[in-house]
Amino acid sequence: MFDIILYEPEIPPNTGNVIRLCANTGCRLHLVHPLGFTLEAAQVRRAGLDYHEMANVREHADWAACLAALQPTRLFAIETGGATRYSDVRFQAGDALLFGRETKGLPAEVLSTLAADTVLHIPMRPGNRSVNLSNAVALVVFEAWRQNDFQVE
Repeated sequence: MFDIILYEPEIPPNTGNVIRLCANTGCRLHLVHPLGFTLEAAQVRRAGLDYHEMANVREHADWAACLAALQPTRLFAIETGGATRYSDVRFQAGDALLFGRETKGLPAEVLSTLAADTVLHIPMRPGNRSVNLSNAVALVVFEAWRQNDFQVE
């Protein structure tokens, strides 16, 4: 399936929602520290319901540790300033999908290491800042999964 990476997530219910999404799609979730909460936080648990045990969630001390553990063949970042629309990419099983912090997105030092065509955006109305993190993850994951005929590993 796909690897979803949340870079320093800050809002517990978003991560809980993504945990539930991963349990239902078979994606692996990678959380890059520091987190703005603990995984035991009530808000994370409430949003994820009883799906925590069914999801494959890994925590990484920092971005370098995440990359070293994952060693992705293809890595796509989803960022409001991305050059390519997410639906214009042909996703493959094993792709890694990187999402930034809710309040700041991905830092420049991470984005500068990626090729421009691997930084994707989700279309939205002009003047708006961004789509909610868990909604953005769901949009991209379901598009990637659809392109792969909803295959289950």
